[in-house]
Amino acid sequence: MKTHHQILIVGGGNAGITAAAQLLRANVQLDIAIIEPGDKHYYMPAWTLVGAGVYDMKDTIHEEAEVIPDKAKWIKDYVVKFEPDHNRLITKSGHEYTYDVLITGSGIQMNWHLVKGLKETLGRNGVTSNYHKDYASYTWECLKNLKDGDVALFTAPSTPVRCGGAPQKIMYLFGDYCKKHNIKAHIEFTSAGSVIFGIKKYADELMKMVNKYGIQLSFKHDLIAVDGENKTATFRVTDTNGITTEVQKKFDVIHVVPPQSAPGYFSTSPLADDKGWFDADKYTLQHVRYKNVFGLGDVLNTPNAKTGAAIRKQTPVVVKNVVSLLNSKPLEAKYNGYGSCPLVVGYGKLILAEFGYDNKVMETFPFDQSKPSWLMYLLKRYVLPWLYWHKIVKGQM
Repeated sequence: MKTHHQILIVGGGNAGITAAAQLLRANVQLDIAIIEPGDKHYYMPAWTLVGAGVYDMKDTIHEEAEVIPDKAKWIKDYVVKFEPDHNRLITKSGHEYTYDVLITGSGIQMNWHLVKGLKETLGRNGVTSNYHKDYASYTWECLKNLKDGDVALFTAPSTPVRCGGAPQKIMYLFGDYCKKHNIKAHIEFTSAGSVIFGIKKYADELMKMVNKYGIQLSFKHDLIAVDGENKTATFRVTDTNGITTEVQKKFDVIHVVPPQSAPGYFSTSPLADDKGWFDADKYTLQHVRYKNVFGLGDVLNTPNAKTGAAIRKQTPVVVKNVVSLLNSKPLEAKYNGYGSCPLVVGYGKLILAEFGYDNKVMETFPFDQSKPSWLMYLLKRYVLPWLYWHKIVKGQM
């Protein structure tokens, strides 16, 4: 069994697959292996639409074998330990692999266990989440069964999350559904954050949606427990003086976004910073200490949105810099922090937020993308999924 590879990639999600495909398009002779234990590959951006009843979960799932590039080797295993001082890692099966260059697209971990009672009641009692493949369809069941007087809570944790806009998207879809069907429900955004969105241009438009749907905003509310049987959620609430109290809220439906972190096996490794994320140069995406190690995607500690759009812009930077490193040339490719958040604000309505480092607006189209758009909704619903399966994972964009 071959245990040394020129380029070793950890993670067979969006980041890892796209990097492998682009590297092989740059040089088909490269010796690349991908370590990924899962059999399935998921297009997660569509799970919000699954929760709204307009997308089929099965269309978000392909076999992992379908997306692994032909010329890459698939090592179906888990990484348990990184030893970058020896250019080596160890897998769950006990095998050791060495590399010339390591790329880690380890992703992000959903910490369901950090909310007391959540794991025990997810998928029933009106407790749901679009952040898990098994429960997005249940979100639609909850929405369809909403009645006058029902209370629907939508949470957002204090940690970094995959797609920071997703906690709100399903809330606006609930609001639009209620408005269209004349359902007088109480909809409330219980967020550990302090603002609706970090960029004023988009926040102003989102506030119009909040007012349109009559949504109550409850900031500095961090979900700490869920009692599904008694339909009660407990929040740690921080006031303006920094004093915390515990507050309970009754619900009929609660959409939970769990606290998130770098995966456990990664956060304790020498590659992690003091908060567990990949310690990267924010421009080259090279590790700050280990120069033959690069990071991609949600595991990075870079100050950008953790989105698929960010990966799409990061990957060519890593590919160019890895090729430069292998050829003993300086790293010249730079990532500008680009991220995109397609904020679905209703059925057939989408605000396409695009921004880079320091919240610099970086819009693609020649019109004001902060205004809800049917065209941008079509982009998310039809165009982006097709591009993902037919172009992005094939390394063609």
